[in-house]
Amino acid sequence: MNIKTAKQLDMVDYLAQLGHHPTRVQHPSYWYRSPLREEKTASFKVNRKTNTWIDFATNEKGNLVDFGVEYFKCDESAFLQRLSGPGQTHTQHRPPAKSETSEEEDKKKIRILAVYPIVALPLIRYYRERHIADKVAQKYLQEAVYELYGKNYYALAFGNDRGGYELRNKYFKGSSSPKDSTYIDNGSSHLAVFEGSFNFLSHRTIFLNQPAAPSNFLILNSTSFFESKLPLMLQHEKVDLFLDNDATGQKCSQRALAIDSQRFQDQRSLYQGYNDLNDWHMHIGKRQQPQVRQSP
Repeated sequence: MNIKTAKQLDMVDYLAQLGHHPTRVQHPSYWYRSPLREEKTASFKVNRKTNTWIDFATNEKGNLVDFGVEYFKCDESAFLQRLSGPGQTHTQHRPPAKSETSEEEDKKKIRILAVYPIVALPLIRYYRERHIADKVAQKYLQEAVYELYGKNYYALAFGNDRGGYELRNKYFKGSSSPKDSTYIDNGSSHLAVFEGSFNFLSHRTIFLNQPAAPSNFLILNSTSFFESKLPLMLQHEKVDLFLDNDATGQKCSQRALAIDSQRFQDQRSLYQGYNDLNDWHMHIGKRQQPQVRQSP
């Protein structure tokens, strides 16, 4: 087998043969816990349309041959020999026709139909299960009715700075276009940065009865925005980082500390041993008073 043929093998099928399966599919994106390292949150994406991959934690990317060389720690020749070995069967990547792609993509897009205050009891139960106070949820979340694959659904909606929404219910996690982060400006010189909305909501629930004026808040909604939001972070005198306890959170925190270790404070020690702030809050946050290095 030559390199050209190997690049045309289906990436998703090949990963399945290696025992790696997606944790989430939002066509054409297939999300995995990275096969190249240990992680708790999926940050390795395969684009089924282009048959390419990217690891957002390391910013490595490429085709199937690039992946194989990295995965098996070998050169291209050795990887091609492995693909051609006895008993090896592979599926060739077949992208959809352009006319089909356009029609299918339209069906897969999330379309917001209506947004209003939260009234659905299942959504109220869901945010309460994640230990979010009613007062906090009603202030920062809304209920959205959205269309997907021609059917209507409802979810909690957390707005971003470009008019899109992060959508969550007990069975669904997604977002509407345009995707962006969320910046809440309270006129403070301090900033608290979160990876996802429920970590932010947990923080506001924990400090619900604190008399001190709140800091500004930046909810990334995706760590892919971390680098582009650094200039905004650097406009603040102090920045508390409440990122996830995974490889991506570690990388982003180290990146910020390398820029200015006095300005940036890594607050992940508060919830050490847990996936993120909400995970800690759900299991411990209601039973003991949290200790942080900076006031909110």
